[in-house]
Amino acid sequence: MKFFIDTADISAIIKANEMGLVDGVTTNPSLIKKAGRDHEQTIREISSIVSGPISVETLSETAEGMLKEADQYITWGSNIVIKVVMTPEGMKAVRALSSRGIKTNVTLIFSPLQALIAAKSGATYVSPFIGRLDDISQPGMELITQIRQIFDNYDLPTEILAASVRNPVHMLDSALTGADVATVPPETLFQIFKHPLTESGIQKFLEDAKAWA
Repeated sequence: MKFFIDTADISAIIKANEMGLVDGVTTNPSLIKKAGRDHEQTIREISSIVSGPISVETLSETAEGMLKEADQYITWGSNIVIKVVMTPEGMKAVRALSSRGIKTNVTLIFSPLQALIAAKSGATYVSPFIGRLDDISQPGMELITQIRQIFDNYDLPTEILAASVRNPVHMLDSALTGADVATVPPETLFQIFKHPLTESGIQKFLEDAKAWA
């Protein structure tokens, strides 16, 4: 399973990338605003650091507007993926972009049929939001399972990108269920290093090594 880091924090991207943990990056206007940075400058800088796909979200509500934004975004780096919302206008845009060989990520997926629609429109990735479903007492991981079965049934090439990942359990379940990608905030990504037995083991090794000093 690939790891995409969900942030516009350049320092966090560099830190994770140095450990080989960044297969791609997902961004949105809220993350860039939170980082207090310029949109274009941020994407260009991320593109210079990370060689994998970088999702940049369109803001228009019409297919025409989304396509205009996409034409601008793809000039910001050679690895830009256009993120489009799951709407009829969004699917028109995805269809047009995919016909031009431009990669797309359909976001705000909350049902398996939405994922199927996106795949049929030519989406490179679909982003089911598992954490937001959990928030309203619907099993988010069940959505990943259903999408995986549908895509496997029909040999669809669209990749499943588990989004709204809140904790390492979400990451583990996504990997076990067969998600192609998990996009995670930096704090969640770094949390997977932590285990009490690892920490106590390191401490024991260090204490034993003092005997050689």
